[in-house]
Amino acid sequence: MAVAAKYGPWAVIAGASEGLGVSFAEQLAAAGINIILIARNAEKLDEVAGMLVDRFAVQVRKAVIDLTSDDMVERVAAASEDVDVGFLLYNAGAVSGPKLVIDQGRDEIMHTIRLNTIGQTMLAQHFGQKMVARGRGGIVLVGSGGAHAGCYQLAVYSAVKAYTMTFAEGLWAEMQPSGVDVAALMIGRTRTPALERSEYGQDSGVAAAEPDDIARFALANLENGPVLVPPELQAAFLAMRAMPRRQAVETMTRALAPQTSK
Repeated sequence: MAVAAKYGPWAVIAGASEGLGVSFAEQLAAAGINIILIARNAEKLDEVAGMLVDRFAVQVRKAVIDLTSDDMVERVAAASEDVDVGFLLYNAGAVSGPKLVIDQGRDEIMHTIRLNTIGQTMLAQHFGQKMVARGRGGIVLVGSGGAHAGCYQLAVYSAVKAYTMTFAEGLWAEMQPSGVDVAALMIGRTRTPALERSEYGQDSGVAAAEPDDIARFALANLENGPVLVPPELQAAFLAMRAMPRRQAVETMTRALAPQTSK
């Protein structure tokens, strides 16, 4: 089934102001799907919306919403209540940088948890109900290689990304029989503005994937969920999953030492 027929006529992109969110928006719009862009940066949303309208014959809506706010679901629902949403991308959840749990403020920890777990859960529930009722749709939750094991100075981040993968697996088991494709997209280093801003993205010596390539891979393989791993990361993904837990933690911590020691 064509992308527009299965995942249209509207897509919601949560975390749409830059990077992977923009790549998904472009490729979905190119397929003829209308787009609702959600992010908290109004200026960036204006830029993305303008680009989409100029390049593609689709409708574009903007919703300036903080995905960690208490009324987030209600505001997203209000922005989309009159259209048929067949696709959800939850792309929010960048890490601010390496830090010991005991050195983080409570607000910082809760922001990471709310953005990466509560936000995606509640939006997946909201739009998933509608997709199941109509018998088709797609949900992509952006995960991370950080989910493979806990890591020194990235304990909260690795934990919430593990949640993303496990949640997507359960959601897939519940929704796939009703015609809804669900997947956790387990990305590695990806060339995005968020990576460039983060200490975690510096001096790794590991090539960064292009967001357009990652989005293209995800859309082409969404029906093969519940976990999508780009081909270049498959070997490492399988190796980490097969290791004893202590070895996996030690391997992850050692591999990321050049970044987490900054």
